[in-house]
Amino acid sequence: MLEIRPTCENCKVLLPPDSKVAMICTFECTFCKDCVENILHQVCPNCGGGFQIRPIRPSHLLKKYPASTQVIYKPLK
Repeated sequence: MLEIRPTCENCKVLLPPDSKVAMICTFECTFCKDCVENILHQVCPNCGGGFQIRPIRPSHLLKKYPASTQVIYKPLK
């Protein structure tokens, strides 16, 4: 089950469960589309993998399977 992390790991922009700009790698590292395209150039800084658009968890499933509230912040320098 995906964690559905709440923010971009680089810029901390909010990425709610229904975000259309949330991107994840195979390890669920989560970044906004702007950071992925303009800063990371489609390469995850944590694992070296690529990114895909994060699936949207239907709202009726969020009660049973809530999104994560843990913020991971590791900005690139």
